[in-house]
Amino acid sequence: MISSYVQILLIILFWNADCQIIPRIEECGLSCSQGIHCKSKPSGGIFNSFCHDAPASLSSMVLKSMKISTVMKCVQGSPCSLHLNIKGTLSLDENVRGLEICSFSLDTQQSQCINVRFTRKKSKMLNGKKVQVQFNCIEVNVAQHIYVTMKTVPHYCEVKLSQQYYVEDCRNSDVGKYIPACSAGKLAYNLDRARKMVTVNVSNFPRDQDYYVRLCHKWFTCEDAGAFAVIKGKESFKSVSLKYSQLLPCLCIEGWLALPDARRVQLCPFENGKYYTQVLWDNIVYNPSTQTLAWEPACPVLVMVNLCRFTKSNDHCEDIEKSFKNSSEKQVKYSRVDTHPRLCMKFTTKRGSWLKCPFAHGEFPAWKMRTAAVAEQIQVFFTSQTKAQFSVLVCNRTQMASCESLGMHHSVSVGDPVSITMSQEMCGSTICIQGWRTDVDYSVPLQICDTFCGFHGQSYSDGNPPKAMTHRMKSVESLH
Repeated sequence: MISSYVQILLIILFWNADCQIIPRIEECGLSCSQGIHCKSKPSGGIFNSFCHDAPASLSSMVLKSMKISTVMKCVQGSPCSLHLNIKGTLSLDENVRGLEICSFSLDTQQSQCINVRFTRKKSKMLNGKKVQVQFNCIEVNVAQHIYVTMKTVPHYCEVKLSQQYYVEDCRNSDVGKYIPACSAGKLAYNLDRARKMVTVNVSNFPRDQDYYVRLCHKWFTCEDAGAFAVIKGKESFKSVSLKYSQLLPCLCIEGWLALPDARRVQLCPFENGKYYTQVLWDNIVYNPSTQTLAWEPACPVLVMVNLCRFTKSNDHCEDIEKSFKNSSEKQVKYSRVDTHPRLCMKFTTKRGSWLKCPFAHGEFPAWKMRTAAVAEQIQVFFTSQTKAQFSVLVCNRTQMASCESLGMHHSVSVGDPVSITMSQEMCGSTICIQGWRTDVDYSVPLQICDTFCGFHGQSYSDGNPPKAMTHRMKSVESLH
């Protein structure tokens, strides 16, 4: 039962906060009680930032209290605006000439300071009396986080009041109804795929205000995907056409009033996966000087990335060990990568897997392995346009992606053949010669199999590029 009462109380409190009426003012200003004449002027806050030792006669409680609230300034013919209503109480003292009130926005890092001075003759007569100072001319924005300080003039050390304050947001019915920044507008769109254009229609915003519309790619924030367009408030036609380059799941339409810190509204119509196409995997870049292969996703996407070896026999791509990475960051990078045409990147999501083979078209130097059978020996040759180091071994291919070593590794340089002695027991369709580069971190292992029994005097090679280098596979599990 207690739990139910607490829940009801919380609902009432939140409902009251959202429905709280903001007090109205027509003019902002400064007022002081006790009939004291006071005046204000803007202050940079610099000269009063250094404190002085307080006189022995000055009470540390000379500043009694500070209260902050929000008021709404509404003048006929102009939009309403929000202001801080700051009330401070202090005891008049002959050592205090006035107050400095400062507000600092923790959102925009901007500050405003006001210097309040008292008439010296009147304040001396009321020495020791409490006086209330009220100031409500500091304009603020919706949902702003404000830090307010109140100091004496001159500023005495440890004589200071400070308070954090949150301005009401658009959930407050009064703010949401009368503050223009809360009228973010309503967006609708039409898509012309042939012209690659999105036509945006805007409604439900103040007709005398200009309105911005843009396309953006939504990450933690929405990043620009082209120039924004302006809908003039005086124009009767409230639509604009924006050109896009690619339809991506994170492509969004964003609109906001042409006001500082205006609330923004977003429409992301393509995030349902309909446009989850291969363009997501296109941004692959290779840097020859560092031998680095990198992919930057065009959109936030949960994907596992790995390198693999494309096989020409059955369009299968065998995973390369220790190359699996997820896309938790904005870039997936592999250092010291072999530029062989059969080295590919595999992208796996819950919707399936895609391959991209960036070296398939021959723009980068490739290497080939060739074998020749002479008597009971196999000679292995490597050809490459660049200097490279290789390893060779005889292995038993027990599975599609597994070849178990049957002997020692042989190190080979380009142009230097290596001879491997083969016994009769090593004959079989699963026996292979496997070679790979050892001067890089990620290399494609090439295999030449079933060449050793009754094929003396013949040569075999591998290393030709695959027939199809960019395609979608139905699923990782279905690849054999």
